[in-house]
Parts: sequence; C-alpha cells; structure tokens
Amino acid sequence: MSTLLIHTGGTIGMDKTADGFAPREGVLEQVAADLSRQQMTADPLSIQNLSPLIDSASSTPRDWHRIAATIFENYASYDGFIVTHGTDTLAYTSSALCLALSGLNKPVIVTGAMLPLTVEGTDGVANLNDALIAARTAAPGVWVQFAGHRLHGARVRKSHSRAFDAFEAEDWTTPPVIPAPQLSLNPVALNKVGVVSVTPGIFTDPVAYAAEHCDGLLLRCYGSGTAPDTPDMRAALARAQDRQIPVIAVSQCPEGGMKLGTYAAGKVMRDTGVIDGRDMTPEMAYAKLQFCLTQAGDLEEKRQYLSTSLCGEFTV
Repeated sequence: MSTLLIHTGGTIGMDKTADGFAPREGVLEQVAADLSRQQMTADPLSIQNLSPLIDSASSTPRDWHRIAATIFENYASYDGFIVTHGTDTLAYTSSALCLALSGLNKPVIVTGAMLPLTVEGTDGVANLNDALIAARTAAPGVWVQFAGHRLHGARVRKSHSRAFDAFEAEDWTTPPVIPAPQLSLNPVALNKVGVVSVTPGIFTDPVAYAAEHCDGLLLRCYGSGTAPDTPDMRAALARAQDRQIPVIAVSQCPEGGMKLGTYAAGKVMRDTGVIDGRDMTPEMAYAKLQFCLTQAGDLEEKRQYLSTSLCGEFTV
C-alpha cells in the first residue's frame, strides 16, 4: 500500500535559527524515510513538500485548499495520505479537510509534534511512526494521529499548549468524511468571518462592526447557549439578520456543547436567527463558515449547510 506524505511545515520539521525555531526543508524527509524502512514493509512512501513551508500560525483557508487539492490530484496513485502540520492550527486544517473531500474512501492522517525532530526528546518520531501505520490501517476519513491516539478529524481540538498529549476529540461513530459515491473537491476561499466571545459586560462594538462588515459571524457563547440580552447586542445581531449574513453560535465550554432555547437568556439569539452550533468545536464552526460562504447561495442555503451534520461534526 503506497502512502503520500504531504509536509506543510510546522514544529515537527523545524530547526533552530537566530530568531527561534522555523521550518527547514530536509528535517522531516530523512526521518520519515528511515521510519518507513524500519517498519519493514514493502509499501512505498512518497514525500511532497508544500512550498513554501510555513509555521501553521500563518495558515489560511487557501492553505486548506492547497492541501486538499494535493490529495485530490494524487488520489488515484496512493492508498493513504499523511499531512504533517503545525499544532497551533492543526484542528482547523483537520476540520477543513473533512469538509473539502467528499466521498473520501481512503485514510488521511494529520499529525505533527510539540517538539521538533531536531530536538532531543521530540515526540515527532513517535507521532510520525504512528501516522505511517495509520495511513495503512485506519478506516477511510480524516483522522488526527497524536500522542498514541487516533482522533476524529471533525471533532478534534487542541487542549494543551505544551503537553505532548495536546489534542482531544469526543468519540463518535459517524466517520469523519462527507458520504458521496465518488471523491470530489469542495472549494474554500478566504471570507470575512468575525469571531467574538461574549463576556460579562461585553463591549458590543466588535459585534456591531462584524455584523456590518463581515460575511459571517461566529459567536462564542456561555454554557449551553446564553448571551447578554442588551439593546446593543440585540441591535447588532438584528443588523446581521437584516444583511442576510449567517451567525452561528458555539459554546465556550470545551465539552457538552449548547442548545439554544434551554435558557431565556438565549432569546436574543433565537429572535435574531442565530444558528445553533450544538457541540461543534470552534475550529470546525469557523472552517464550516468559510466553506459555507464559498459554496452556498442565499441565506436559507447557508443556514441549511450550517445546520446539517455533514461528517459527524456535531451531535444530531
């Protein structure tokens, strides 16, 4: 079974520079080739760098599309795919790949490291080794292989900034792939998406600005779906409704999700057409907004797209 490793950059392939760690070509390639030989399989491994290599903090939806397009263009030639990626935005890219590749019938394994391969004690060797195995053995779909765990690509989130076991995802039976009879590449472009977290005594001008100038808005709410019901908040969300831009709400709580209507304090969102993001991660909700704004037509189509669980990203 042949595997294509797509290297995008990130900590795993970094080396020291005068300004700190930065991506360097050649760091990952040799280690991956050595690990592939050590596994004593006849399965060929090909490596393709997405040039220029980047720190994932600089990634954009355009990079999501580059990665997905590389898989799509090489799909017939390989049995599995690995994407090495920086950890800061790995969960965003994993979510995006779930949405980008409908009908995926092969494993796509996303991995990285908290310490570079050039540093003693790196976790990158183990993660890369596990990813090579997963690319041959995992079920079809997008998975994150990290710290010995195989995680659902549409539900993953980064939960720790320094620990090796840095990612978590709720176990879910729906595979991380959009079902379809054959593979298709769903486009995504960079749209103006505002992200605002509600806080006690929130200064609502950023919400009002996003409602007036953005293409979509992601609202991070309290608990199971509450937000301050103030005249300013109500006016801002009403303006978004008037402009026919989608507003989706997710919980600030990392577990449990939300359900609009549980509390009266969520009435301001119900009255202004805010979409219930249920237990979607903020990373998936952001990625899904970008895909929605690229692909969907009128507001009703956008609401339908955002309210439908496509690849197990939220609990139905």
